[in-house]
Amino acid sequence: MSRLKNRLAGGNIGETMPNYDEAKKLAATASALDRNALAARPDTPPEILYFLADDANVAVRRTVAANSATPPHAGIILASDDDDQVRCHVAQQIGRLAPGLDKEARDRIGAVVNQVLEKLAQDQVTRVRRMLAEELKDAENVPAAVIRRLANDADAAVAGPVLEFSPVLDDEILLEIIQGSPETAAISAISRRKLLGAAVSDAVVATQDHQAIAALLSNKSAQIREETLDQLVEQAEQVPQWHQPLVDRPALSARAVTRLAEFVADKLLAELERREDLDPETAKTVSAALKQRLRDDWLADDPDDSVPLSEMDRDEPADERVRRLIAEGALSEAEITDALGKGDRGFVIAALAQLGGISIDMVNKAVSMSSSKGITAMAWKAGFGMRTAVQLQLRLARVPPTKALQARNGTDYPLSEEEMRWQIDFFGT
Repeated sequence: MSRLKNRLAGGNIGETMPNYDEAKKLAATASALDRNALAARPDTPPEILYFLADDANVAVRRTVAANSATPPHAGIILASDDDDQVRCHVAQQIGRLAPGLDKEARDRIGAVVNQVLEKLAQDQVTRVRRMLAEELKDAENVPAAVIRRLANDADAAVAGPVLEFSPVLDDEILLEIIQGSPETAAISAISRRKLLGAAVSDAVVATQDHQAIAALLSNKSAQIREETLDQLVEQAEQVPQWHQPLVDRPALSARAVTRLAEFVADKLLAELERREDLDPETAKTVSAALKQRLRDDWLADDPDDSVPLSEMDRDEPADERVRRLIAEGALSEAEITDALGKGDRGFVIAALAQLGGISIDMVNKAVSMSSSKGITAMAWKAGFGMRTAVQLQLRLARVPPTKALQARNGTDYPLSEEEMRWQIDFFGT
């Protein structure tokens, strides 16, 4: 026996496999370490692997379950194993085997494979079912009953991959699942399916599940009827999470675009304006809406010039108040925007100068020229965000809304650092 053990030591698969009788004897009498080495070999005879599937040592059974050479018949034993890891290995191996069976193999072992799949799909341990679902989610040549069971699983991590990807689930089955009032995660998974049909999309919308509908709107391959989209647009004013996916939605009707332009945020309104599929009349409507929005914001924020600056003066001069707040660590960006809203221009100019390490004359020069680039560069030098830079352009420098520089990617400065440094140098000359 020592000779056989030496030939299998460490499970080195590069060594010569013992003959059948020797392997059979080794499987029955060798140590757990040697049985495990035998169980790991891809050239171990199927009968031996079947025998080892019922081994008393769990490590051996795990190795058998993970061996792709293990015959499907052993899966019936392993799928009922007390050890979760054994069953997880079986789920992975049988999940990979089942879709690839040809007609001859299906006639020969199909019933056994299906029996193992059905057993694992009902496993009490969630991670076993998750493993099986992950392996079968893209498979076509698998039993519909197994896929339906996984699709209706109470655990979203099991049902989700199958609901989102399985080609076995047709529209009829998907409609049944939706009508069964599943959790949001399940409906959202269905909403993300490629080339989702219009009937299923309508069913998702009928659930009134905001999160699932947001997923549906984000799925650009999903078919959504024009009347359904128009219905969602009408409801969307009260559902902010739909705004972005609606703006990004291809093939919006002119009516939908015009309605969205009435309530989406400025950034999204600008994205609507940039759409290349708008007809001239709709494009004109959206452009006018954007300009009016900016104009209204500008006028609303513009302080009343009839109020004497002396009424906004404080006992403490603006530059001294700025220095004090800086020393106290209390000069925040919010303090600047609050001062802008109150029309305290002297304080804002002094803050820009001191925080940016530039002179008040430089700031005044940019303000007097209504320089969008100059004020933007000074806001950057002072350490402010681009949103504050926009407000400084509109409220402090009185830059017309149509000429104000807007943030890139929502928050980034639109000018390069080199350009902004050049602006600072220009106003310093």
